[in-house]
Formats: sequence, structure tokens, C-alpha cells
Amino acid sequence: MIKYALFARFEAKPGKEAAVEQFLQQGLALSREEPQTKIWFALKLSDRVFGVFDAFETEEGRQAHLTGKIAAALMASAPELFTGPPSIERIDVLGLKNSAA
Repeated sequence: MIKYALFARFEAKPGKEAAVEQFLQQGLALSREEPQTKIWFALKLSDRVFGVFDAFETEEGRQAHLTGKIAAALMASAPELFTGPPSIERIDVLGLKNSAA
């Protein structure tokens, strides 16, 4: 059962919006290599504000994601693409409906 999640929010520097969208497409590909990442969404919240929501069955899975390739790429790209460091929140999942599967 999915119980753990993360929500990352970041703002693109002016003119870097397309580069952030491309970065998120690469993140999608990397997420497919993480068996413990059960749900992964790239989000566009407004013209320059983006986010990622991902969810896990265990705290170990969440921790593995935080120390994995996607997190490393996010932090490495932050100075070039974002107005500041990403905000990353740990979330406890209280309920889930997924009819896509």
C-alpha cells in the first residue's frame, strides 16, 4: 500500500520554462528505473511554477528516491533552471484511488 510521498515545487527562471519541461521529461524516464517509485507526476502549476509528486510503499523507497538519480539531477540543475532551491515536502498518504491501473 502506498503510504509515503514527496512533493517538490520549483520556479523556472524567466526564459527557462521549456528547459524545465524537457528536464521533467528526462525525470519521467529516470523514474521508470526506480522500482520503489510507484507513482510519479510532473506538474505545471502556472507559467513558471512546476512540481513533482511521487509516492512510495515504504519509507525506504522514499529515502532511496531522495538519494537517487532524479534528486541528484534536480539539485544539479537548480542553479541554471530555477529561481531558487526546490521546496521538497514529505507527505503521508491517507488514501488513494487509482483507476488507471
